[in-house]
Amino acid sequence: MSPRAGSAGSHTLAFVESPVQLLNVLEWAHTHAHGATAPGAEPSGAPEPASGAGPSGTAAPAPGAGFTLVVLSPNDPMTRGQLRRMAELARDEGHQVRWEEARGGTTAPFHTIGGLAPLLRKARRIVMGDPFSRYVQLLLTITKAQDLVVVDDGTATMEFVAQLARGERLVRWHRRGGRPGARDVLFAPVSASARRRLTPSGRRSVEVFSSMPIDSAPDGVRITANDFSWTRARFGPPRITKGADLVGTSLVETGVVDPDRYLAAVKSLAGAHGATRYFAHRRESTDKLHRLAAETGLEIVRPDLPLELIARRGPIGRTILSFPSTVVHTLPLALVGTEVRVAVCDIDPTWLTENASPRAQGFLSGVTGTARDVTRLSAVSTA
Repeated sequence: MSPRAGSAGSHTLAFVESPVQLLNVLEWAHTHAHGATAPGAEPSGAPEPASGAGPSGTAAPAPGAGFTLVVLSPNDPMTRGQLRRMAELARDEGHQVRWEEARGGTTAPFHTIGGLAPLLRKARRIVMGDPFSRYVQLLLTITKAQDLVVVDDGTATMEFVAQLARGERLVRWHRRGGRPGARDVLFAPVSASARRRLTPSGRRSVEVFSSMPIDSAPDGVRITANDFSWTRARFGPPRITKGADLVGTSLVETGVVDPDRYLAAVKSLAGAHGATRYFAHRRESTDKLHRLAAETGLEIVRPDLPLELIARRGPIGRTILSFPSTVVHTLPLALVGTEVRVAVCDIDPTWLTENASPRAQGFLSGVTGTARDVTRLSAVSTA
């Protein structure tokens, strides 16, 4: 299939920039195609329209009707590799995939937006994985779609819903507290427009499809629970090994956690639980991973698919160790019915960098504290 394949008559357009977003688009399509709302789903503030109904009660197209998935490809090689593997799975499910080199040079954004404009104007439903993305926010200013869906981009979804409910500008949690840069100021009108479009109205419906714990949402936002039914139906059950596996995090790369403290914590955690493998986050730097391997003896694994699929396919350790991250919410769902135990280690406040957002500790504690079906571990010593 051509990398620019896709029907100009598509009713549903999905935009993804990461493998996890693409996985959750497939989960959303699977859930809705089977004609039932996932367990635990409920509307916030208003009754959910009948299946397939738009905000005015008119029939909206089913997710599989003319479903085109647009990959706004990043430059990172590991992310690109995982996205290509996920795109193959999407094609296997009957969806059309359009691959956009959205960051392939100075003029790439203009070519991408110009090429997508006709599809955006005709689309009746937009599905997006990252409402914080400037790319996605810009695309939202073009579309007149009356049905907007936000699928999980990990724990950021929790912050997105909370900011929407409070009427705040959309800012990623690890960037809050700092001064807006020049680009932030220039982009502010677009971001404000995207926030307005993501607020439900009599003419526009908004759904959030998430496996994250969401306590409150703006009136009219439909919250649909993602229980990873597609993943469980498509893969596994896995072969379980006797040992433990450790899941990496990009908290160092985002400037939240001190690299030396993180290395010491990984070494201590692996030693205490007998972990032998370290599943690297796609954003972890090569230098950091080389150092981890040299100083901890862990086997560094760079997954070619999101960890939920890797774990479900197996082999996987009987215990999966993680710091606060999305996987402490998603892995128990993907591995339900198996004997795998997910354990999460708290982030000690002393591990945070001086430049970390003032909200960092509270947000990370919330990620851990709201996780279901996990074992909670105290922060390990990094002395």
